[in-house]
Amino acid sequence: MPALWDRRTLLQAAALAPALSLFAPTRLGAAPATGFTHSVASGDPSRDGVTLWTRFVTADGAEARLKVEVAEDEGFRRIAARGTATASPINDHCAHARPSGLRPGRWYHYRFIAPDGSISPIGRTRTLPAGSIDAFRIGVFSCANATSGWFNAYAHAAARDDLDLIVHLGDYIYESPTDRSDAIAELATSRAIMPTGEAISLADYRLRYASYRADPALQELHRRFPMIVMWDDHETANNSWTEGAKNHGPEDGNWDVRKAAGVRAFREWLPMGDADYASYQIGDLATLFRLETRLIARTKQLELSDILRAGGDPRVAAEAFRKGPLADPARTMMGAKQEKWLTDAIARSTRDGTRWQILAQQTVMAPILLPKVTSSWYAPTVRPGPNAEAELRFAAMLTQMGIAEGMDRWDGYPAARDRLLGAAAHARANLVVLSGDSHNAWASDLIHDGAPVGVEFAGHSVSSLGIDKRFGGDPQTIAADFIATNPKLKWCDTSRRGYMVTNLTRNAASNEWLFLPSLTTRSTEILDRVAFSTERSSRQLSSQ
Repeated sequence: MPALWDRRTLLQAAALAPALSLFAPTRLGAAPATGFTHSVASGDPSRDGVTLWTRFVTADGAEARLKVEVAEDEGFRRIAARGTATASPINDHCAHARPSGLRPGRWYHYRFIAPDGSISPIGRTRTLPAGSIDAFRIGVFSCANATSGWFNAYAHAAARDDLDLIVHLGDYIYESPTDRSDAIAELATSRAIMPTGEAISLADYRLRYASYRADPALQELHRRFPMIVMWDDHETANNSWTEGAKNHGPEDGNWDVRKAAGVRAFREWLPMGDADYASYQIGDLATLFRLETRLIARTKQLELSDILRAGGDPRVAAEAFRKGPLADPARTMMGAKQEKWLTDAIARSTRDGTRWQILAQQTVMAPILLPKVTSSWYAPTVRPGPNAEAELRFAAMLTQMGIAEGMDRWDGYPAARDRLLGAAAHARANLVVLSGDSHNAWASDLIHDGAPVGVEFAGHSVSSLGIDKRFGGDPQTIAADFIATNPKLKWCDTSRRGYMVTNLTRNAASNEWLFLPSLTTRSTEILDRVAFSTERSSRQLSSQ
């Protein structure tokens, strides 16, 4: 797999680690200062192994050698594997173990034992199945801003017994200050989110992960299910790309050092291996591809404001933008190496007879044009000012010309999207794309050269605000306007939080969006459910 940083940057971050670990807080949210501070977690499963995680801090902060036990039963009478793991201050006291030789498609229990005899909470995990299987169910999450709402979606999923795997599509943490515009001050304080400012250094990112992982709902979700996690932008900085980010300026220091710090903390605090992207074989039912679309190769996002800065007739400038920079085939989300890997892997999956090809990735893939914004999009007490009205007129012109507003999504990389969908069409894949980042829910058909090539289930957020933050008006009108403007968009919800459940069977793939309270209420009440499905070989959606 591609390296995410060069040797110089890695050494800079590593050199900082021992010194920064001295500044660990005495209280990490609700977590204890010593012992097993953040429960246990598992992830990155294969047919015969899984990565196990815990965090253990000794009284003197020294390195600790932990025993690891994996058993077929919760009483640990039938031990399946034993090993060791090291919790070191160099890695923020996070310990990883990777037992192998496990049996495919089995639930296991695991625990860590400290030198002083103390025992971690008992975790439950599952290996991926082998051979012919009939069904597999995945809980799908993204975008959990701890200052915007409670993690009720995590709590609801953690209590289920019908999920086989959890997939997190990114924005697992938010690097932004706790007083950002959509933050609830009381929530940030009561959850002890640290640091209060923006996360920039390795110490900052470690503190932010420690604060998030102190959440009991997230801990329980990790304890009960294996998770595949990927980063999006907020694990480093908003709207990141290979050489920078929209929210990274000269005052924030060297981007490569900050990027390495964010990724290092991600690797330390989550039960994942070192591969930037990977595939997971779920028997003969599905191949799940975990993509990396942010840091290793992404071209810098285009700015629609460049159209206005070009001067002259904005329509002429917009047409030049559409045919020029926007259409440039050199623009990429994944880079040539990952694109080739994915093309070959999709072809191999279909050639081997795997029934579904699942892309788990960060941003919305289907084209989405912004509808004409009317007064009903705004809350009754809100009216746009002159500048906002000018921006909306400009956006309406772009929509008429087929130019999307979201340059950070695949809409900003249409040639790269066309290559990916073309590869799926050429392989005759049964493509299902799982997407995050937008904070809202979308169900779309994916088209290549006028023909259906697959479907997209794009998830709403765990807690982060979406289009509702920007407009705040009637969500039914907003959704209807989006669907009328985008013929391949079959349904959307722009106002509510929750998570998705993707259910794979041999002849159909279905997705359910579950909606829960988030902003100020701790509740696992289901407010609503919406489901869509696709029949194998149809490559298009049908409602349930």
